[in-house]
Amino acid sequence: MKFLRKLLLPFSLIYLIITAVRNFLYNIGFFKSFVYSQPVIAIGNLSTGGTGKTPQTEYLIRLLSDKYRVATLSRGYKRKSKGYVLGSTSSSAAMLGDEPFQFYKKFPNIRVAVDADRKNGIDQLLLLSPKPQVILLDDAYQHRSVKAGFYILLTSYGDIYPDDFLLPAGNLRESRSGATRAKIIIVTKCPIALSKKQQQDIIKKIKPLPYQKIFFTSIEYDDEVYSEIGRRNVNDVKYMNKALVAGIAKPEPFFNYLHQPEDEVLAYPDHHDFTESELVYLEELSRKKIIITTEKDYMRLRGKLPKDKLFYLPIKSRFLSDSDDFDKTILEYVGKSTGNS
Repeated sequence: MKFLRKLLLPFSLIYLIITAVRNFLYNIGFFKSFVYSQPVIAIGNLSTGGTGKTPQTEYLIRLLSDKYRVATLSRGYKRKSKGYVLGSTSSSAAMLGDEPFQFYKKFPNIRVAVDADRKNGIDQLLLLSPKPQVILLDDAYQHRSVKAGFYILLTSYGDIYPDDFLLPAGNLRESRSGATRAKIIIVTKCPIALSKKQQQDIIKKIKPLPYQKIFFTSIEYDDEVYSEIGRRNVNDVKYMNKALVAGIAKPEPFFNYLHQPEDEVLAYPDHHDFTESELVYLEELSRKKIIITTEKDYMRLRGKLPKDKLFYLPIKSRFLSDSDDFDKTILEYVGKSTGNS
């Protein structure tokens, strides 16, 4: 692997030049970045996939939606629709993408939209009546045509961006200097027992700037799995005859949480669009086993498999410490920006 990375380093240098020139042109104003009076929070990463953007976005929705009119705006990766689409009762995972559709089904008190053109998406959201007071940009860290008022950068424990390389030798979408846009950096997917010393070692690697705060979170799994017709305790289903299905970037923690030796384990690529033959196989499997999948995959599988056999396991982002400080920082930004707008 190290040898292959060395071979790809010249291509990473080309990628570095292209992304650096692009960022420089935005920084000097040659390319226009649009700024909005409404508070806009961008949640994203420097690397490709698997850093836990969805549970962190959901954390922000829970924090803000009781106090403000919240909207989320995503690209809608792998959706079959085009342009701007606002979530409605006729929406599906195919129309919105699996993650936005998850937000729509889970949080009926917010507006959920998708648009690859983030500026157009925000402009359309602000035409709604009443218009949203806070807009959460999901996976928009590199979308420089919109300048968010607040950037949250996610980086995975065990794969933090200071240890990574630019594409294609590594997984970084832009150079590590892109981290300077963030006001908060969250190290996600940490072990719950991560010590203060280990946290300090990571902070030393990241080298935050004076205006940046660093937080550590872990993934917290629900005590129950859910279907369209009910729920079951995780401790009960762990020992049932089951199949585990995941089409996410890094499914190992999900599998490890539920896996027993006799389980059938099926791993697919991230945002996998299940084929007819795969659905037929899963339907046949469901006659003998229950099927447990991730919440994101459930959005694509619901309605295609028997309701009493298909379950999903929700996850949440859990701060190891200082969650009050995180909440206060976000609420202060939103409160001040909402007042200004």
